[in-house]
Formats: sequence, C-alpha cells, structure tokens
Amino acid sequence: MDKETRKQYAFVWYLLGAILVVDQIVKIWVKTHMQIGEDIPLIGDWCRLHFVENEGFAFGMKLGGSAGKIILTLFRLFASGALLWFILHKMNRGMRKPMAICLTLILAGAIGNLIDSFFYGLIFNESYYNVAQLFPPEGGYAPLLQGRVVDMFYFPLFEFTWPEWVPFCGGEHFAFFNAIFNVADAAITIGVIWILIYLLLDSSKQKTPKSESIEETNQKTEKIEA
Repeated sequence: MDKETRKQYAFVWYLLGAILVVDQIVKIWVKTHMQIGEDIPLIGDWCRLHFVENEGFAFGMKLGGSAGKIILTLFRLFASGALLWFILHKMNRGMRKPMAICLTLILAGAIGNLIDSFFYGLIFNESYYNVAQLFPPEGGYAPLLQGRVVDMFYFPLFEFTWPEWVPFCGGEHFAFFNAIFNVADAAITIGVIWILIYLLLDSSKQKTPKSESIEETNQKTEKIEA
C-alpha cells in the first residue's frame, strides 16, 4: 500500500468516526433531555429541534410489525457492510478522493441510523410523556434490532396557510421542507447530492474535446504550407 492510499484510508476512518460521534452525541442528548413532540427553538420558529422517532424508512414509511422492523435493521446492517467493503476495495484500486468522501458520508449516515435501530430499544426507556433514561434499571422499550431512529432537526424554509378559496387545500397549513432529520440523514443526503454533481461534472469533462496544443497546431500549419 503506497503512502497516498494510506492517507486516504486514514482520512476515510477519521471522517466516518467524526460523523458517528457527532450523530450519537446529538441523539443521546435529545433522547435524555426532551420528550417526543417537544420543541426547542434554535433560530426563532424557522430553525428548531423537534423530537420525533422514526420506526422505519425515511418519511415515516415502515414494514409491518416486529418482523418487519427486524428485517429492516438487518437490511441496514447488510447494506452498510456491503458499502464498507466496496469503499475499501475501490480505494485499493485507486478510487479518487472526492468519490471516497461521498461514499463515506453515505456509509456514516447508514451506520448512524443502524446504531439506533440495533441498540436504542435496549438502552433507553420510552420518551412519551417523560424524558428517557439511559440504561434504565427496568430495561429498554424494545428488544435488540427493534429500536427507533431519533430525528430532531426541523428547518421549514417557509410556512403559510392556504386561503379558504383555494380548491382542495383551502384553510390548510403548508410548510415547505417539513422533513425532520438527524446528522446521519444529513450525511447521506450530502453524500448522494455530491456524488450526482461529481458524476455530472466528470461526465461533461470526458465529453469536452481536448484543445490542440500550440505545437500541434504549428505542425499541422507547416504540413499544409509544404
């Protein structure tokens, strides 16, 4: 393994560890200081902590029952392991650093949420109507593999109420970007967007014809004149 590859390995592990540490610190703080549904303003009403727990995929989608929850957690475990293997395999073959960063962000986010699903049911009690306790004497709220993912960041860019005369949605409240997410979700989103931009720019570079050097142009001119 050459020096450059070793540096890339070190950077990937540091980035992965930093995201996981920050993600878990924020989640544990929220879990041990807030009840589900509680709000803490950060920047007025626009930016706030709003504690919810996600039982399944993004946007509240989930598989049914305990079996569905276990299947989802095992799928996350398998996907995280496969992605880790892919990153290490490609780095040994000279993967570019920007792509390694993108994939590491996605991996860190996947592992961050996997930790919640795997362990949080065992190490926390419920957050409904009270603040949860870490390692409660009576045990956690769910068995292994059946924990819920902690989400907390709420950044509605703007909100308003539709006028009464608007068909179908008159009088209803509307919030643009009302998703509630965590550090791990943010890492996944940034990683995916970065990959798309990177691939787009890389593709456009490959399609752009290389400009001729001055020396090549002069040689062609001399041939024509001869």
